[in-house]
Amino acid sequence: MTQPLLFEEIEPGLSFATSGIVVTESHVVQFAGLSGDFFDVHMDDEFARSVGFPGRIAHGLLCLAMVDGLKNRAATSLASIATLEWTYRFHKPVLIGDRIQGRISVLDKRPTKRTDRGIVRLQVEVRNQDEVVIQEGINVLMVRTRAHAEKTSNEER
Repeated sequence: MTQPLLFEEIEPGLSFATSGIVVTESHVVQFAGLSGDFFDVHMDDEFARSVGFPGRIAHGLLCLAMVDGLKNRAATSLASIATLEWTYRFHKPVLIGDRIQGRISVLDKRPTKRTDRGIVRLQVEVRNQDEVVIQEGINVLMVRTRAHAEKTSNEER
């Protein structure tokens, strides 16, 4: 994997795809345990079918967390410090066995008062194995600058 891109290296229009991951029953059950969200649509096939789904569906937030993980380990990565905001929509259900993949595009960026960090706004689109957009939104990240990298390098000497 290449070095994460610093604020100065990130330009609006940059886009990249993540790898994919198959959402498993284990993911859904473990996320329910972690989050406490045992809502019937995630845990009970009969209930899910009774409300119009073909079976249990994955938690929307589970898939958001999974695509964030895919983004953070993509071949193109950003020198992130922290996520500041998510604005997000869930368009379609994710079924157990679906494969999800992210597509990330840099919308814009701005410096901050601190010279060691900047703010980057990303468009995040999640598609399933049929190329259907299932989730999308905006992710605002705080990203390291060259000044931060140089400061860290000097401190290590």
